[in-house]
Amino acid sequence: MDDSGDKGRKDAVLTIHVTPSAFGVIFFLFGGIVSAILVSNLEVIFPTRNFISGTTELSKLPNSEVQKFDYGIRNWPVTVSSPSQKTSLSQDLVGEVQAAVHQALEAKYQGKRAKAQKLFQHALALDPHHADALNEYGEFVEEDDIVHANHLYSCALVVNESHSRALMNKERTSAAVAENDKRLFARVDEKRELLGQQMPEHSRALQRARAEFYYLQIYHTTAIEGNTLSLEQMRSILETGFAVGGKSVLEHNEVLGMNAALRYINDTLMHRFGAISLDDILNIHRRVLGFVDPIDSGTLRTTQVFVGGYVPPPSSEVEDLMEEYITWLNSEEASALHPVEFAAVAHYKFIFIHPFLDGNGRTSRLLMNLILLKGGYPPVIIKLSQRQEYYETIKQANMGDIRPFIRFICRCLDDMIDAYLWVTSDSSSNLPEIEEGRRLVTET
Repeated sequence: MDDSGDKGRKDAVLTIHVTPSAFGVIFFLFGGIVSAILVSNLEVIFPTRNFISGTTELSKLPNSEVQKFDYGIRNWPVTVSSPSQKTSLSQDLVGEVQAAVHQALEAKYQGKRAKAQKLFQHALALDPHHADALNEYGEFVEEDDIVHANHLYSCALVVNESHSRALMNKERTSAAVAENDKRLFARVDEKRELLGQQMPEHSRALQRARAEFYYLQIYHTTAIEGNTLSLEQMRSILETGFAVGGKSVLEHNEVLGMNAALRYINDTLMHRFGAISLDDILNIHRRVLGFVDPIDSGTLRTTQVFVGGYVPPPSSEVEDLMEEYITWLNSEEASALHPVEFAAVAHYKFIFIHPFLDGNGRTSRLLMNLILLKGGYPPVIIKLSQRQEYYETIKQANMGDIRPFIRFICRCLDDMIDAYLWVTSDSSSNLPEIEEGRRLVTET
């Protein structure tokens, strides 16, 4: 990095001759300053609104536009267009969506499933919150993928809670989907038991595996956020303390921060009984971002942030939301969930609030893994190659159905246990789960 800037330059005196054109320039600059002040205070002047759907966040949402999660302690907003905005769609667009759905149904009845699927997807690309299109597409895919169909019915009901067909379809499919989710959790629990038999807690094999996966965890969680250090470079920084040429100071500091946060969790929080406190979360974040931004690290945000198309709650509500979050985190309601379910929901609720200016993703993944470790599971590694699926399931949760995100985390944990099993497996083993474990370790 070259921060030399104006070094070596001689001081000079600049004489400004004010002409009529110069008055215009000065007026333009003054207007720009005023505009910047107004933009920086939009959070106070106007209610925060979601840029995708236009819904106002949190308590400013009408009750009819709020979806209450089964996992929540309060009403959480979802990215659903309000009735006023649904009617503001151009008539041409509304007509095109309806025509696409009609053509998809015709293709469906004619047995042209590939064409029908493209038409349904086209309709939902035009309007992702079209209740009829969501329901019809759900009925179309239900035979092949009942889980996805149930998700589509749920999204239709978020848009229109009185949609009778979607309600009937969801009630009809929910029991089968719930059984499918139970099987996912049972599969993970069975593998965890097998792992415990093959790798006792104090075995040297387990210690070696944990050391290897420690580096993988730092690599993938920073890579998801855009860090370009390779696994070998990142490992070299932590093992030798020497910098890697051609890489930014920021990227080095992100790795050092994750290392400090992981050590804090493994050496302190894992050996402490009692509830998880806000101070614990602030201390995790203070280490995650401490080398990058020592001023804002460990401090709740006081300004509005934007995350792609999602607008988190206003900063004025962050402190209260975090207090509610901590209460839920230590509640009987949360502890009654399956540990994997609990960890995934805790992860999602945290990034929904987005309590910090930066480092929310890394902190939420660490918090999720702290919950899993306390429950007797290995930590989850969300691979760089899974980043798109990770973000997509978060987007689905924002639309009102958190279950795809929970299933995604469960699959990641399943892969992680496979990786541990691969470390202790016979080299001649061909079991599918062993191959999945090998792929997780070698895919960087």
